[in-house]
Amino acid sequence: MTEPAVKGPASYFPSIEKTYGKPIAEWKALVRAALPAKHMELVAMLKNEHGMGHGHANAIVAHTLAEDSQ
Repeated sequence: MTEPAVKGPASYFPSIEKTYGKPIAEWKALVRAALPAKHMELVAMLKNEHGMGHGHANAIVAHTLAEDSQ
């Protein structure tokens, strides 16, 4: 049996780890360290301070905030 395809923001995670050389847990820790902040402020932080593309930054922020709201 094959595993179901990963959907949503997590589908970007393999590419993010490969492109930026850090595990997702480190990126999530950076986002959490910057809280409280608005979603787009966190996206801008990842883009401006770490050179991350918008889609990748948005995926990490969205997934982290969703996890923390549960």
